[in-house]
Amino acid sequence: MNNQQAGKRRWLAGIVLTALFGASSVSAETLRFWTTEEQPERLERQKEMAQDFEKLSGTKVEVIPVTESDLGTRATAAFSAGDLPDVIYHPLQYTLPWSEAGILDADAATEVIEELGGDTFAPGALQMATVPDGYAAIPVDGWTQMIVYRKDLFDEKKLAAPDSFANVVAALKALHNPPEMFGFVAATKVDENFMSQVLEHVFLANGVSPVNKDGIQMLDKKKTTEVLDFYKAIANASPDGELYWKQSRELYFAGKAAMIIWSPFILDELAGLRDSAPPTINSDPTSRELASKTGIVTRFSGPSNPDGAAWGDVRYFGITTDADIDNAMAFVRYSMSDGYTNTLAIAPEGKFPVRRGDETNPTLYTEAWSKLPVGVDRKAPLSELYEAEMIEEIVSGLNNAQRWGVADGQLALASRVINSQSINRLVREYIDGKRDASSTVDAMNKALAEIQ
Repeated sequence: MNNQQAGKRRWLAGIVLTALFGASSVSAETLRFWTTEEQPERLERQKEMAQDFEKLSGTKVEVIPVTESDLGTRATAAFSAGDLPDVIYHPLQYTLPWSEAGILDADAATEVIEELGGDTFAPGALQMATVPDGYAAIPVDGWTQMIVYRKDLFDEKKLAAPDSFANVVAALKALHNPPEMFGFVAATKVDENFMSQVLEHVFLANGVSPVNKDGIQMLDKKKTTEVLDFYKAIANASPDGELYWKQSRELYFAGKAAMIIWSPFILDELAGLRDSAPPTINSDPTSRELASKTGIVTRFSGPSNPDGAAWGDVRYFGITTDADIDNAMAFVRYSMSDGYTNTLAIAPEGKFPVRRGDETNPTLYTEAWSKLPVGVDRKAPLSELYEAEMIEEIVSGLNNAQRWGVADGQLALASRVINSQSINRLVREYIDGKRDASSTVDAMNKALAEIQ
């Protein structure tokens, strides 16, 4: 987009922005908005937001639910037919490929981000949508995987938070005392996606990826050996058997695990708000005792990557190349400003704010989100359940959110690596003593070469 075009669009956007909050605004346009949030309660909330936007702008919004597994096929078909919707709420894996394919208007997305203030967004969420001249789409919400740990036990033993390989290993030595207390519950069930996510988190923490901008890359032996040694340490401090998310949660909830890796969707359950997954640390399934004893870590580091990383999942608003651009931009601006708290309220336990505040109040949306009720059978805001420092840790994880292949434009290739489960299998074989670390790295590189 040249300077003249950019200036014209900014001028038009300014008119739309003024109209958006002006009582006299009238428009006969109807925007089409695809959303993967298709559960009835979530869909109803989005329709209410669309009505609020129409009252402000005069522009109608048709909210169209799309099953996430069908999203890629439907978008490709609509693009071929010249019939894309105006805005698509979509997961991370589509953002860069859709931009490269010409489905998303990166110029429009970049302008919206710049108008709202790029520094009000979590850097990691922006980085994962970066294209040469800006951003492919506007980050909306996200979450990061966490190390969940017994802060009370760490404090009692004067242990540092488990935010590095070294600190975790030190805590294992102090707290592992089976069968009363396991130091960790590591994912070891090879065919579970949970093990893939946990392993990617640990690899990222030490700066190791199987892909780069040119495709598959061979794993660095030193860094990967550090990952293997760490994973073996946490596996040795875990119960025997095929372990995945279920055992991790059950053992932690029973007060028999010092550390686990889990998603933030555990936070309401920890506080006794979900009858289907109650804490069993005491006889009261609605007790908040375990929540009060819990700490979390989002940014996690290995010896070869002191800056660390967080495994993140982010969702985006994509403005399409078939869109009524200016009205679509106005709708996204509204959804990320005056309507942003309602956007997050669709499912606050899994929608962490990637936009923290605005230029006048840098924590406006974080504070509002922390007061939104979470839970299933009972409701309470996160700010009532957890200390402010923990809320900040939850949200700040998105500053360092990463995934294999995203920065290199190789997310699809990285997904093939993950789906092959070869790394899971070889790590498990190393844990079980089938081969040493050096031979395991060689076996991983051989498996990766076959994927390429």
